[in-house]
Amino acid sequence: MATENKIHFWRKNAKVPGRLLKDTPKTNTVNMKSKKPSTFHEFARSTNDAWDIDDVEGNDFLAPTHPTFIPTQTHSSPQMARLSVSNQSTVKEPPPVDTVEPVCTDICQDHLKVDSELVNGRVVKSSSDAQLNSNTVCGTLQKQQSLPVRPIIPLVARISDQNASGAPPMTVREKTRLDKFKQLLASPNTDLDDLRKQSWSGIPREVRPVTWRLLSGYLPPNMERRELVLQRKREEYFGFIEQYYHSRTDEHHRDTYRQIHIDIPRTNPLIPLFQQPLVQEVFERILFIWAIRHPASGYVQGINDLVTPFFVVFLSEFVEEDVENFEMAALPLETQRNIEADSFWCMSKLLDGIQDNYTFAQPGIQTKVKALEELVSRIDEDVHLHFRRCEVEYLQFAFRWMNNLLMRELPLRCTIRLWDTYQAESEGFSHFHLYVCAAFLIKWRKEILSMLDFQGLLMLLQNLPTIHWGNEEVGLLLAEAYRLKYMFADAPSHYKR
Repeated sequence: MATENKIHFWRKNAKVPGRLLKDTPKTNTVNMKSKKPSTFHEFARSTNDAWDIDDVEGNDFLAPTHPTFIPTQTHSSPQMARLSVSNQSTVKEPPPVDTVEPVCTDICQDHLKVDSELVNGRVVKSSSDAQLNSNTVCGTLQKQQSLPVRPIIPLVARISDQNASGAPPMTVREKTRLDKFKQLLASPNTDLDDLRKQSWSGIPREVRPVTWRLLSGYLPPNMERRELVLQRKREEYFGFIEQYYHSRTDEHHRDTYRQIHIDIPRTNPLIPLFQQPLVQEVFERILFIWAIRHPASGYVQGINDLVTPFFVVFLSEFVEEDVENFEMAALPLETQRNIEADSFWCMSKLLDGIQDNYTFAQPGIQTKVKALEELVSRIDEDVHLHFRRCEVEYLQFAFRWMNNLLMRELPLRCTIRLWDTYQAESEGFSHFHLYVCAAFLIKWRKEILSMLDFQGLLMLLQNLPTIHWGNEEVGLLLAEAYRLKYMFADAPSHYKR
């Protein structure tokens, strides 16, 4: 009975990540203790929909027509998250000063004519209270009328670090850093060690595309060879398309393509860019070609998320306006092809270093989750013991952290900043990520210790309130992760009990 309760918990409590759940009614947890799963596969079966957020019965578009287990090409992770939808309101940019008039409009005057005892549908006790509420209505209407008409993007879906469109004026320090990057990139042979050192604390947007290509190993440091390498690799990728993509309907590859086709619409559903059919077709080609060229793992749910940072960064090279709203079809065909090919190769370079995360039974993830448990037990024993008291297993929340590299826990703008540092680290995605996860977990120790039952704790860990995070918060997280790495990475006697 207890195990059944936990299984139903996963299905019934799909909430919005990025928001702290304060008012969720707590259920009686006295009888929720259950026998712990003895194997990874047993746990996988018992948490089949652990992070399927937007899946509802009867949704014909997303629901598969037959089981998604694919024995040869695809080993879909049942724990994989569906990107959650935030209900937070959009933070809109303020109107220009000269557009706000000091007097109320006709609409505001109509509000002032309402009976003095009723303002905005509630009873007020004084005329000053009524005036205050009327002024608030006027100010809100004036602001709304002065704002430009644009699609509403929730804050969680904003790609830029600013809450409103338009970057602030560049500081002297930022300009100096940008000049340093340009100097490094313009040298005949780029010093990759120096480039990594400069990139650790963040890469300026203007030079991020070429810097990511260099740090990922896609581009050579030699300036003269870069164009030839780009041309050759892009032609090679589209050669794969001509050679293999037609086979997506063959019986041998049909299940792989079908799973990819299901997952693509779920990728960043709040961002209009990723809902464009043209962009979704790009993602389908990238993922299908990667899957059939890596038969040891094939396509695994979650790999679709790993394409998005590269795609956005390489697209930003040609887009000055907000990337979230950009129409991909507006770009020349050749530019579209280049973005697609570069995204494929850089994602491939990333996955080469963490492919054991996606092979059968995903041993890389299991090893990393166990390492996270050992690390947390050393750096914060209170949190570790609290998990034990609530019978929360690290695999139940940290699987997604390792499988998606925290992409489901952070807004995309934060992921891009995080990957600046990951690519500057020698083993950023495979090793340093462990310490980032530990720092991320301890960041919420107060909230964790305040949750006294299994259900509340798991819901918190799957919906951590990062919606307002930006570069500053990510910088602090990375600094703490570096401190943990410095203390424990080369001290195995301190790392293990």
